[in-house]
Amino acid sequence: MTFTDHTVESAPPAARRSMEAVAKKTGYLPAAVARLAESPQLLDGFLRMSGLFETTSLSPLARETLIMTMATRNGCNVCVAMHSAKLASLGADPGQISALREARPLDDAPLEALRSFVLEVLATSGAVSAKALEEFLQHGYTRQNALEVVLGIGAYTMSTLANRMTDAPLDEALRPFAWHEHAA
Repeated sequence: MTFTDHTVESAPPAARRSMEAVAKKTGYLPAAVARLAESPQLLDGFLRMSGLFETTSLSPLARETLIMTMATRNGCNVCVAMHSAKLASLGADPGQISALREARPLDDAPLEALRSFVLEVLATSGAVSAKALEEFLQHGYTRQNALEVVLGIGAYTMSTLANRMTDAPLDEALRPFAWHEHAA
């Protein structure tokens, strides 16, 4: 199955505004966005949800930890590369980035608590045990953060699955951060 690499001009009209906004923000039109434009609703929905996730009370490193956990779990090569680059731009410890890329436990206890909680939410379809929630809260997180984790999981389930379905290629700017699922 092949998906079209849309330009702003070839995309469905309802996707063009979102595509233009992403291109303006990044300086180019990412290939993943060009393919997701096939469904303007999915593209807009993901951009809105990820934008909302960015406004949560979770720190930028915590948000990226969640995103990388989703990206490696779901085998999204383009997502892992994109968010490895984002972590590097945030000044994240290279060992932390490697651990996230390899789906290994993190040395940073609060971020590891978050990573473990994300995996527990996924494994239990949200029916986390009182013990799992308490362990999460003991690392400085709140009940609000627990629900923000659900928002992040929703947003990044959407993007990881859609990027895999469309077989979104890696943009040139992300090639230094390339990742392949079998490497995890």
